[in-house]
This record gives sequence, structure tokens and C-alpha cells, in this order.
Amino acid sequence: MVVNNPVKIRAIITGTTGMVGEGVMHECLLHPQVEAVLVINRRPGGVTHPKLKEIIHQDFLDLSAIEDQLTGYNACFFCLGVSSIGMKEEEYVKLTYTLTLNVAQTLSKLNKEMTLCYISGAGTDSTEKGRSMWARVKGKTENDLMKLPFKQVFAFRPAFIKATAGLKRTQKIYRYIGWLYPFFRLVLPGSTCTLKEIGLAMIHSVTRGYDKDILEVRDIVALAKS
Repeated sequence: MVVNNPVKIRAIITGTTGMVGEGVMHECLLHPQVEAVLVINRRPGGVTHPKLKEIIHQDFLDLSAIEDQLTGYNACFFCLGVSSIGMKEEEYVKLTYTLTLNVAQTLSKLNKEMTLCYISGAGTDSTEKGRSMWARVKGKTENDLMKLPFKQVFAFRPAFIKATAGLKRTQKIYRYIGWLYPFFRLVLPGSTCTLKEIGLAMIHSVTRGYDKDILEVRDIVALAKS
């Protein structure tokens, strides 16, 4: 059930030096219900805005030095991630599962009314038993995030994403084939969404909720429009 809530959002966003995180941050800075945004980056993101605060922190496996700055937030949009291409499973687990769970455990301890939105991916394996290494690891990450004491946890599983014009972090492949988006949206509506829709869906998940905790592309589009 979707119910609009006038609550103001104070969001922590990770991964804003990547394409999805930058796009989500962009929507948050534009949205009237978002009153504050804290980004945690390993290097400066180069964005300034009255709503925006940035913490530079190198070790996401140890947040103890910045814990006192992570309270008073009701949303986390976790967009930090790495590609599994060329990576051994042990390292991918560390950077995808262990890192994410460490950040999430810290935030769930500090912010009891927080909604967590985690960027996963289409094809993620909730059984944790399939052949695809990345899909198993993402599935375990989703499953264990949902066991933490957040107010709500949502796993977002986008596929092909239309980038937001004018942003700096758009991946090259999306720059080259973005012109095909209208065709993909027509013939593969369940596999295509815009970066704007991802950002709006995350915002709406906090203010309106959703009746599924795993959001495939059609769910992302529906929640963005709600």
C-alpha cells in the first residue's frame, strides 16, 4: 500500500562518485521533501549545495571515526558498488557483502527510524545458490540487509538505465547507447528505467512505502510515478 507521508527526509548517500549515486544525489538535492543530504566518499565529489554535507572517509569497513556524524538521519541510499568483472570471489565478497553489511549495521544501530535502499541489480540470486558468483553475493547481501533492524529495507534491481543529462559520472556505455533508450523502453519495458526514476523511487520509498521489498524495474518505475 502506498501512502504519502509529509515527513522530511534526511538522507545518507554512498557511491556519489559513481553514476547511480550521483543521479540519486541529484534528485535528492532537487526534491522539496529532502531537507539534508550527507554523502560519504573516499575522495571529494566536487558538488556544493546548501542541503549537502560531505564526509571524506577512506575505510568503509571501519566507521568508528565518523560515527558521531551519522546520527539524525531517516534514509540511506546505498549506491556504492563494484563490478565483478576480473575479480576473484573473495575480494568481491569483501567489497560487496562485507563492506555493505558493515555500513548498514552501523547505521541501523544509530538510526532506528531509517529506511535503507540498496542498489543491487537485475538477475540477483535470492537463493544464494546459483552459478553466477556476483548474483549469489548480491543475493546474500540483500537477504542479510533485510534482517537488520531498520524501519524498512528495499533492494533495487535496475537493468538498463538511462542516464540523467548533464551529470559527470555517466558510464561510457550509457553515453554511447543512451540514444537507444526509447526503443528499449518500448520493446523491453521490464528492463529499462531512467536514473531519475531510481532517485524518485528511493525518495518515495521513504515517504510512501511500497508493498514489496525487492523492486524490479517495473516496480521502480511504478514507485517513481506514485
